[in-house]
Amino acid sequence: MPFLLTAAVACLALADGTGMSWLPLLAVGPALAAATSGPWGVLRIGALAVGLGTAIGVHAGTPDRELAIVLSALTAVTLASSLAGALRRRREQVLAAVRSVAEAAQHAFLKPVPATVGHFQAAVHYSAAAAEARIGGDLYALVPTPFGIRLIVGDVRGKGLPAVGVAALVLGVFREAAYDEPDLLDVVHRIERSLARNLGPDDFVTAVIAGYPEADRMELVNCGHAAPLLVQESGVLPVEPARPAPPLGLRSLAGEVPALQEVALADGNQLLFYTDGVTEARDHQREFYPLRERLARHLSAEPSRTLAALHEDLLTHVGGELHDDAAMLLLRKPAVAAAVPEGLDTPAGRCPSRPVAAE
Repeated sequence: MPFLLTAAVACLALADGTGMSWLPLLAVGPALAAATSGPWGVLRIGALAVGLGTAIGVHAGTPDRELAIVLSALTAVTLASSLAGALRRRREQVLAAVRSVAEAAQHAFLKPVPATVGHFQAAVHYSAAAAEARIGGDLYALVPTPFGIRLIVGDVRGKGLPAVGVAALVLGVFREAAYDEPDLLDVVHRIERSLARNLGPDDFVTAVIAGYPEADRMELVNCGHAAPLLVQESGVLPVEPARPAPPLGLRSLAGEVPALQEVALADGNQLLFYTDGVTEARDHQREFYPLRERLARHLSAEPSRTLAALHEDLLTHVGGELHDDAAMLLLRKPAVAAAVPEGLDTPAGRCPSRPVAAE
């Protein structure tokens, strides 16, 4: 493109016959090259522009003094553009290095979820609002333990590096406690105690912690988080907490403790965990993303396909760019006798669940 623009200006100058009036436009070539090429590419375009300017000026009979001023300006623009190109190239190298480190940190911080875990098919999709960083304040983990699979999906208050640090703390404690504690509520208590020692007074984490200790029964502890969505033959229903509990880190202020719920899972059922970056995403009319409705529309027998379709639909809804971190984790219990029908209608209501224990 810089070469074509330089050639086009030269052709206009020769066709017009005046020559001199078009010569300053030759500076567009090296200036544009600074955005697309390295320093040597800029110098080549600049040398071409100076050469063409000299030839056109001589052909048009431009006075030496005026021609020297124009050529000096072209040379100065070329040198400045070459320096800008070198600085841009350096910034690109630094950004590439930062992204590679961020990707490595993401794999250690948000470990990939296997396609099959225990009795379930599984998939996860994570999008950070700061796309260059690749990681943010939303968190998830799915681990097999001696007590069945256990998972956490949560959202740290705030954004940026402080939120990433809190999310890393929560995930570290969860992964250790999930292996050690037979009772799911004790896992939650371990996380709460750790956050009480390490969080600031205004920090907290909303989260859903879940476990599958035996066939056909999922345990849930919801700490101020968005209700998971349960896909049954009858439709898509939110698993509302039987008794609301405060977010992690705020128990001492609220004076309430979380309750354990049991949710029945039949063959073919699916359970979607997500963060508010999904449901609070708005379109140009400021309408929230209708996750429950769209989940029924994009539902398939493969969790990875379902989440990929939801993600594309979410980006379409917001116009291509998310403004908050968004995480989705989908579990599907493979059907033995019947498959989960696709394109379910979404009836009103909520998923029945019952409290089991509270402290």
